[in-house]
Amino acid sequence: MFRAALKSLLGRKVRLLMSTFAVVLGVAFVAGTLVFTDTLGRSFTALFASTVGDVVVSPVKADAEEVVAGTPGQGASAPRPSTLPVSLVAKLAKVDGAARADGNVLATSVIVFDKENKPLGTLGAPSLAGNWTGAPAGHGLTGLEIVTGREPRGPGEIVLDAITTTRSGHTIGGDVNVVVGDEVVTTTLVGVADFAEGGSFSGATWVGFETKAAQKLFLPEPDTFHTAWVTAEPGVSQAELRDAVAKVLPEGYEARTGDDVADESASGLLRGISFLTTFLLIFAGISLVVGAFLIVNTFSILVAQRSKELALFRALGASRRQVSASVLLEALVVGIAGSTLGIGLGIVMAMVIRALFGTFGLDLSGQPLVFAPRTFVVAYVVGILVTMTAAGLPARRTTKIAPVQAMRDDVAMPETSLRNRFAGGLVLVALGGLSLWHGLGDDVANAVWYVGGGILAILLGVAAAAPVLCQPFLLAARWFFAELLGTVGHLAGQNSLRNPRRTTATASALMIGLALATTMAIVGDSAKASVDRALAENFRGDYVASNVSGQSFPATVAQEMRKVEGVRDVAALRFAWGQVVLDGEPTPQGFTAAPPGALQGLVGLQRVVGRTTDLRPGEAVLGETYARERGVRVGGRLRSLINSRRVTLKVVGIFADTPVVPFPVVTSPKTFERLKLGDRDNFLIIDVESPSAIVEYRLSQVVAELPTVILQDQSEFAAEQREPIDQMVLMIFALLGLALFIAVLGIVNTLALSIIERTREIGLLRAIGLNRSQLRRMITVESVVIALLGAGLGIGLGVGFGIALMKSLRDEGLEVIAVPWDQLGLFGAVALLVGVLAAVLPARRAARLDVLQAISTA
Repeated sequence: MFRAALKSLLGRKVRLLMSTFAVVLGVAFVAGTLVFTDTLGRSFTALFASTVGDVVVSPVKADAEEVVAGTPGQGASAPRPSTLPVSLVAKLAKVDGAARADGNVLATSVIVFDKENKPLGTLGAPSLAGNWTGAPAGHGLTGLEIVTGREPRGPGEIVLDAITTTRSGHTIGGDVNVVVGDEVVTTTLVGVADFAEGGSFSGATWVGFETKAAQKLFLPEPDTFHTAWVTAEPGVSQAELRDAVAKVLPEGYEARTGDDVADESASGLLRGISFLTTFLLIFAGISLVVGAFLIVNTFSILVAQRSKELALFRALGASRRQVSASVLLEALVVGIAGSTLGIGLGIVMAMVIRALFGTFGLDLSGQPLVFAPRTFVVAYVVGILVTMTAAGLPARRTTKIAPVQAMRDDVAMPETSLRNRFAGGLVLVALGGLSLWHGLGDDVANAVWYVGGGILAILLGVAAAAPVLCQPFLLAARWFFAELLGTVGHLAGQNSLRNPRRTTATASALMIGLALATTMAIVGDSAKASVDRALAENFRGDYVASNVSGQSFPATVAQEMRKVEGVRDVAALRFAWGQVVLDGEPTPQGFTAAPPGALQGLVGLQRVVGRTTDLRPGEAVLGETYARERGVRVGGRLRSLINSRRVTLKVVGIFADTPVVPFPVVTSPKTFERLKLGDRDNFLIIDVESPSAIVEYRLSQVVAELPTVILQDQSEFAAEQREPIDQMVLMIFALLGLALFIAVLGIVNTLALSIIERTREIGLLRAIGLNRSQLRRMITVESVVIALLGAGLGIGLGVGFGIALMKSLRDEGLEVIAVPWDQLGLFGAVALLVGVLAAVLPARRAARLDVLQAISTA
């Protein structure tokens, strides 16, 4: 039986290729996802390992000063140093075991302008700057090195990282405009730097200045540094050097090994982006589910084609177990071959995913792909396991073939009762509905698993019940195409009805992809409509001014705008990052400060409970969703850490969520003053008597000397708020495109195998007068019926899922449910086109069959 199974497999190479292809794409997404996430992790790990020395010396963070209800506390500790003097760096270079010591200047939000004088890296990855030292990284790693040109030697010279240089279009010797603070500095590019040991800035821009120029630009005192690297001599460990350095450090400074600093920085960032792995693996799972439908369908057809052969084995004495094992052996070979090819395609898929995320600011083009052993193990386990499981049901059916059936010309494969499938499908739909309903409820732990499991159960349940549920559709399709195309249409409709299980299984793969695409289309459109509605209800200004880098700008901008003729009022908002402590756990949090009269004026906060006006120092109002999720009520207190100062904010009100206020903890400018956060603004809301081109021009002239500050009207601001939603939806559509591609290939595969199965029947049809054109038309109609069935089921389920999800998100501020019927119509039209195109190759093969050979086929 083993030899017979292998001969049967190798004797039908086209069948082997088609069944193997069913596995390849599902495995490819899993392998591609693992390669990409490993590459991402290696990139950040290599980045942080290459940007620390053997020992890093820095000032100890100052103790937080207690600020309660806006009043500075008593007895705060004496201020500690925030920089290192040059003399200390020189002293560190003389420590036993130290080869050298280098002072470092660090800065953020230094905006680089490209060749077209447009800012780079403004809303995605950060913009970084520092001084060029050429110091080696820890453990002797080269770190950043000059790959083209030379290091900067004067105040007007810079080096850029390699990716930024490519993106900006600048060349060695050219002028580069750089924004430092509020000033535009024209510099000369003299060198390009890159990581010799791997790693990249992952989309961030990096600018290197000559040391004295960097000190002058970024430090309050010229002869100081932010941190220092101490490089170990050969044979001296990082721990030994750290201990030696610690002995000579004055009070207020600390020494840490480079490994500790790199691990802390990398692990924190990787935890922050761990959602990417989960996000991608979800789509890998979707692809595997779709691929499993294709594999089950493929093996069902293959076993049906071998039914007479398997029955003959039974007549010759083979046991049921041997016959079943031969089918599973074929599945094993297919699984191994498909997994191998899937890994290769997965590498290409990782490149595609890397390029896709690069368009959203996560640029890993400078990091080579990482191939960890677990990628190959997981790919083979998943590919073989899914294939063997998918082939299990057809293999089980082979045991029900009676030996006497080998004597018949036609051997009918036993089918599972459609009634049992229908009942099982309804049970799955019911269980999935309950899980979905529970997951969409309030305050449900692990809600995403309930929602995801519920949607999957409903999709599988509908797929199981589809042979019965879709009978009316298939009957209607037969009638319609019979009326439209006559006998050819009737034959095509009858072929779809002949094996409804196969037809609906093929359509179900397309159904899953379109259901999820429809769901995301509704979620995305509803989110944008909710943003538009919130802005229409809450945004009472006519223009906004903000910094493209998210940084602050001088308060004089608001003062000058108030003087512009036609301006009624300007509300200035200020932002700050800090932490809040809830249940003993500090978490990062942004804070907003707004003028007392602006909260219900230009800002337009909608009060839910408490009060939202006339905030006193130490008082705050919270966004509705934020307050509910953290269990904070009016009268409660919010323990926070802002600007190295502890502050306890008293919650006096709750307001409805609004995109006008990006951070949901809102306090008064007086509180920010007590926290010594400066007097710079981040966001201006401008109200004018009558919007006009003249007024807009006058306002734009106020910020003309600040290239990173932009002026937007209401429509432009709304479009900016919708942009992240559009980007996310497009990225999801791109990833779902793979599942849809698998489904399309499933239709091609099913039709091609069906033609092999019906070779004799096609020969007879040709013998009695069916010409090649009519045959191609018949197969095309079969494909169209499958595609339209999948589209109808998928779009219908997707509308239900989308509306259910949006209703569950009403309390999150997404109150508008918008169904993009134009997009759904486009999905249907694409499905129709898919049906036509998927039939091209199978129809061509069928039309080229030799009539006499086809009739004589066993």
